[in-house]
Amino acid sequence: MGRDSPPQIPPTESWLPGKAERRQVLGGALLLGALVGVPLRAWHQQVEGQAGGASDSERLLLARLSDLVIPDSDTPGAVAVGVPAFVERALLHGLDDTAPEPAGKVRMGDDRGGLPVLDQVMRDLNGRAAMPFLGLKPDRQRGVLEAYDADAFGGEQGDHPWKKIKALILTGYYTSEVGASRELQYELVPGRWDPNLPLPAHNRSWSSDWTAVDFG
Repeated sequence: MGRDSPPQIPPTESWLPGKAERRQVLGGALLLGALVGVPLRAWHQQVEGQAGGASDSERLLLARLSDLVIPDSDTPGAVAVGVPAFVERALLHGLDDTAPEPAGKVRMGDDRGGLPVLDQVMRDLNGRAAMPFLGLKPDRQRGVLEAYDADAFGGEQGDHPWKKIKALILTGYYTSEVGASRELQYELVPGRWDPNLPLPAHNRSWSSDWTAVDFG
């Protein structure tokens, strides 16, 4: 792939349970840089009885998909850190272009935002399983999702609904405290601070340190 080619999210089959280390997902998660400014905790509080929220079946599907993508291991998985709630809120607000921009830039209480994207994923999975996806045994669910994922990321699928749901699951997990600091390593400012260093007589200023430039 050339230097200017856009990065690709890896297919689900490479990192679903029993396939490989969960950390392999980062090749895809890191391309979501435009989304990492929306931390999980900013979406974590749900409004009780909010109009236009997800249905019970949609929430069950979100929980199952989140668990299949990032299950519990030596660190808590997606469900344990509240990713399904994050994805629901993200869809309601149309994050990641999951919903058209509302008239007047304000979403009304009965606006379901991007939840129809999740509904399409549900219909697709039900169709592939020839029965309700949530009624399948876990191993069968995994197989159906792997095949669906392979189709979504193979060829010229364009704006596939599963790509958006999968991206939100990854964003929710890796912007959570667990995902960012326990599954990954986190250091606020890489490097170290040395308070006392020898200064040569004719030392040059650093081009990356604008505070060292003398404008007087």
